[in-house]
Amino acid sequence: MISNRCKNIEPSEIRKIFNMATKDSINLGIGEPDFDTPQHIIDAAKKALDEGKTHYTPNSGIPELRESISNKLKNDNNLDIGPDNIITTCGASEALMLSLMAIVNKGEEVLISDPGFVSYKSLTQLCEAKPVSMKLDEEFNIDIEEIKTCITDKTKCIILNSPANPTGKVMDKSEIKAICDIAEDNNIIIISDEIYEKIIYDKKHYSPMEFTDNCILINGFSKAYAMTGWRIGYLAVNDNLNNEYDLIDNMIKIHQYGFACATSFAQYGALEALNGDQSCVYEMVKEFRRRRDLIVKGLKKLFKLTTPDGAFYVFPNVEEYGDGMEVAQKLIENKILCVPGVAFGDGGKYNIRFSYATKYEDIEKALEIMENIF
Repeated sequence: MISNRCKNIEPSEIRKIFNMATKDSINLGIGEPDFDTPQHIIDAAKKALDEGKTHYTPNSGIPELRESISNKLKNDNNLDIGPDNIITTCGASEALMLSLMAIVNKGEEVLISDPGFVSYKSLTQLCEAKPVSMKLDEEFNIDIEEIKTCITDKTKCIILNSPANPTGKVMDKSEIKAICDIAEDNNIIIISDEIYEKIIYDKKHYSPMEFTDNCILINGFSKAYAMTGWRIGYLAVNDNLNNEYDLIDNMIKIHQYGFACATSFAQYGALEALNGDQSCVYEMVKEFRRRRDLIVKGLKKLFKLTTPDGAFYVFPNVEEYGDGMEVAQKLIENKILCVPGVAFGDGGKYNIRFSYATKYEDIEKALEIMENIF
């Protein structure tokens, strides 16, 4: 009775780890800020509820939020994207799904970093398309020449993620521009997942849309504003791409039937997130940096690792002690939750992903336990 497209999808290893959490475990597995949503954002959503803003909104989202997203893209990314070219979605996850479903046909190919975020492969497979791995080097760089060899006449798009999950890698401007040039030369769409854009420590964020029209930009509020449960995100395309393919109208078709609209009062919370006090973001990033420095210093005594530039993950190589699955199981037995790197692709076979989106004191405890184990 079950469709092949469903049977071929593996359950998320990350959610498995999430479901294993107990009161006495130290959760370094889940990619979710441990901060509460800032109060001014909560107050804006409460106000919307009190004012009766609990009904359907326009499919693409309330006009004032899309206007604010347009302003954000102009101010932060130097992009001229009008509100009509923006869709407010039920999290960045829906934006990814809409993008792939709107442009990818059965049998076509999607280039995905390996290791890369788990959803990219599974959503591609749900579209009955073929995920094609782009292997990363030891410092998690994409080999530009290898991308060229991966491209066939069936290649439809490339998914980029910077800052990246699970590696914490922030792509350099030259690297992004080179991939944009490849996309232009081969008429390939770049789907750019920029959900960790605000969480960067030592580098600068560049959107591929700065260098090519062949780009769908995806972002949201979950990570930067600690709004994971609000399920509010967005996608944006530029005029040239939209006019050529009626991309927004075709995405709206899927959005209408699957979701109708993002939650009304959550949209008003997101509006306040963009327009209100941004000190909450700076304070969270400051704390994430402090935790990053702690976990990197501790893990370097035990494993080989590349210091992450952004997001809140570190992805050490644990090959000295076994493959990632074996080491993760040993850690989980000792009440430290983590994710084996193979969950993110074969390129992560000897890695483990630790999330440092948890209390500083818990990271200290976890490092102490790991020192005793290894």
